[in-house]
Amino acid sequence: MKIICRLFAILFLLSNTSLLSAQQEMIDTNAFQMIRQAEMNSSQIPDIAHYLTDVSGSRLTNSPGFFRAGKWAVETMKKWGLVNARLEPWGDYGKGWEIEDFHISMKSPYNGYIIGYALPWSSNTNGEIRAPIYEVLNTDLVDSAYMQKHRNDFKGKIILLTRANTKHDEDFKPFSSRYTDSELVNIKDLYMVGRPELEFYLKSAKILEHAKLLLKADGALAIVNCARRGRDGTVGVQNSGGYKLNSPVLLPEAVISAEDGFKMRRLLASGHRVEIALNIKGKFYSDDIKGYNVVAEIPGTDPALKSQLVMIGGHLDSWNGATGATDNAAGCIVMMEAVRLLDSLNLKPKRTIRIALWSGEEQGVYGSYNYVKNHFGNGETGSIKPEQKNISAYFNLDAGSGRIRGIFVQRDTAIKPIFEQWFAACNDPVAKTVSVSNTGSTDHLSFDWAGIPAFQFIQDPLDYESKTHHTNMDTYDYLQMDDLKASAIIVASFIYQAANRPDLLPRKPMVKAKFPFDGF
Repeated sequence: MKIICRLFAILFLLSNTSLLSAQQEMIDTNAFQMIRQAEMNSSQIPDIAHYLTDVSGSRLTNSPGFFRAGKWAVETMKKWGLVNARLEPWGDYGKGWEIEDFHISMKSPYNGYIIGYALPWSSNTNGEIRAPIYEVLNTDLVDSAYMQKHRNDFKGKIILLTRANTKHDEDFKPFSSRYTDSELVNIKDLYMVGRPELEFYLKSAKILEHAKLLLKADGALAIVNCARRGRDGTVGVQNSGGYKLNSPVLLPEAVISAEDGFKMRRLLASGHRVEIALNIKGKFYSDDIKGYNVVAEIPGTDPALKSQLVMIGGHLDSWNGATGATDNAAGCIVMMEAVRLLDSLNLKPKRTIRIALWSGEEQGVYGSYNYVKNHFGNGETGSIKPEQKNISAYFNLDAGSGRIRGIFVQRDTAIKPIFEQWFAACNDPVAKTVSVSNTGSTDHLSFDWAGIPAFQFIQDPLDYESKTHHTNMDTYDYLQMDDLKASAIIVASFIYQAANRPDLLPRKPMVKAKFPFDGF
């Protein structure tokens, strides 16, 4: 009976190739070791980081900084030996914008510095304006009764937009952290935004836009906003609109540090007149309203498999308060280094490996969403293009500078044992978690939506959410180079393995659904 049972078990395994492959992956551990050795001995990560951040500057989509970075990436990958490197248009986006001149300072009751930045796509002040401030709480700004009652107070004023809470409640918490093993084991869904949250956000944005138009109609001169998160001079710099051709022209707006805003608030409360000087001069770019992604390839070498794809990516666009180092030059740096490693080692993948650096992610993952629609199909209608069947997987990196600690498999349970074996072969002592949880709000969702296996790596949080994400602190200095190197080793190993395994990676059943961010 035992012999018969064993024979049945063998026949079952042989008839179920996906289970067999999940149980035993054929891994080229020698190639994995070569990748690790090359990265440890001759990493180009600091150099890539320097050019994408310091040299290129901030990378607001369709701004000169974005194109500086994009063109540099294209030319650099061509020099490395990649093919089909180009800026690929994905459809209409809107206006680019870049600051040309900006300053803000306090003029009364005394001259003082203010840490501040122009809001992206802000209208211009047309020279320096100097005026008293009038405080409005962010909750009052969307209160129609308050706005009507105080409309005569706004004329000729610069509106100081503040929040009710003036305490730094997180002063006794560390800025930076790493995941513990227990946290990784129990990691939950992260950054999940569904249609209800999106609809609420869009409705709130419309209400806020209407309130700002009322301020303009009532004669306010500008808005200075300190209602956003931030402490210790950290300023959140982002905007929900302004880039579309039909966007309304709002008041000039700057964002400033909480500490500067709270100081002026206290001065007003004690009866002092507070005046500030503000100059915003930005340039809009609308000659070419198309959005562009950076793409390049390592061509496959197997005649039967080279038409199939393994894709990796991260978003190249950033906000304008800094140089977008952790969000998300970091992801682009790792992905570029991964393809450079494979090419420099002359490792010949059987399938084609394609890298994509996306634009428009910050406005609603536009670059990857439209790329997927152009190449692979529409997840809402279920209309799938032939290319969709030939892509094995998409791997994304967009959670700061922290080293990879694992991967989210988006409920794709068939992938879990496969990736566990790949991590084991990478021989990284802290990267081994394969979580069936979801993570959202970035470019892998576009691929997942179209029925393509798509994954975001789990990364140590470091100070991403507490310090650098969408702030003036998002600079080269907050990049952890050793973490990026460790991540590049894993990414290069994963994509090489995916490109060379006998079969495409298993897929979840495709579910037709409206794209989460459609409507931004």
